[in-house]
Amino acid sequence: MVYGFPVMKTDDRVLIQREIAPHLLYLAQMYPIVTVTGPRQSGKTTLVRLLFPSFDYVNLEIPDVRAEALSDPRGFLLRHAAPAILDEIQHVPALLSYLQVVVDETGRNGMYILTGSHQPELQAAITQSLAGRTGIAELLPLSISEWKAAGASKGRDLWMLQGFMPRLAGNDVAPVQLYRDYFRTYVERDARQLINLRNLRAFETFVRLLAGRVGQIINFASLAGDIGVSATTLREWLSVLEASYVVWTITPYFRNFGKRLIKSPKIYFTETGLAAYLLGLRTEDQVGRDPLLGNLFENMVVMEVLKARLNAGKDPDLYFFRDSQGFEVDLLLASGRTLVPIEIKAAYTPGDDLSKGVRRFAALTTEAVRPTVIYAGRDIPSQDAPSFLNFEHTAGFIRECP
Repeated sequence: MVYGFPVMKTDDRVLIQREIAPHLLYLAQMYPIVTVTGPRQSGKTTLVRLLFPSFDYVNLEIPDVRAEALSDPRGFLLRHAAPAILDEIQHVPALLSYLQVVVDETGRNGMYILTGSHQPELQAAITQSLAGRTGIAELLPLSISEWKAAGASKGRDLWMLQGFMPRLAGNDVAPVQLYRDYFRTYVERDARQLINLRNLRAFETFVRLLAGRVGQIINFASLAGDIGVSATTLREWLSVLEASYVVWTITPYFRNFGKRLIKSPKIYFTETGLAAYLLGLRTEDQVGRDPLLGNLFENMVVMEVLKARLNAGKDPDLYFFRDSQGFEVDLLLASGRTLVPIEIKAAYTPGDDLSKGVRRFAALTTEAVRPTVIYAGRDIPSQDAPSFLNFEHTAGFIRECP
């Protein structure tokens, strides 16, 4: 056990079973190409190499390999014929046009597995070249249920502090060091690749201020005043953070779809451990006493819900509800006309004050089903009233939802 995480080694590799694996295998049976996207260090390469061990593996992040693919794409694909894994494909998006020709000529499924960390390049290339030819999966860092299945046992505050990066398993690396290096690498390398970033300090300040606003509606005007850059620039920066999976936004739910698109979203960090690091939290005790405890807990639970949806191959379909009087429900899981209202509280003790939001929402519409409070206490199921669910059981609950 290193830093509270289980160590399971096979041939000097740490293996933790990923819940998305059946979905990836299904996609490989249905499409010639499977594209796996997600944040850096979320375990994409490890997973696809384990699931497809007989495939040729090519890492396009290696300069000379990338140069070969750029200079002679036809020859490159002849030398790395299917089945093959092409890792970090966003470095050579032009290669996808040639892949299109190869898979169309062959006409069989399960030929190539692509991975990539930067969504914009992949999305543009897929739209142009691979539409209808690739299944797409998004792999986020490990979920609590994946860690627990591997033997991890932690408390509420330690889960939030240490986060869920696979690299923490079996490596003698402190989470603080991991997230420091992760943030520095992202700012100096990935962000500069995605935008013409001239003011590194302002960008870093923006990300740190976002960490202080997890679970809150984004106010670009206020942030622009704090940082000294325009709201337009901040919106561009936010889109970059979303595209590279550093943050995730959730829009408010309205019956009018157009309104849903133009209202301000709530902000969450894909990795709660990174948010805790950016807030300067270094110990479990600091997390438990921090004014943003409830926000961080909400961030962690929302990401657990999101991971459960993506791992099952489903669209997220996650929203929050807030009316003009300020009445709010933390999370709505939508399925057709059905809505599962979820309230998220860091408390250990159940009570009517925790469930009043979902009870009120359930009274507003017949579309609400299974109103639930996800909190830090024990499970209290109920047939005719809001259920109370321990946060470690979030994935199982979401799998049962429509």
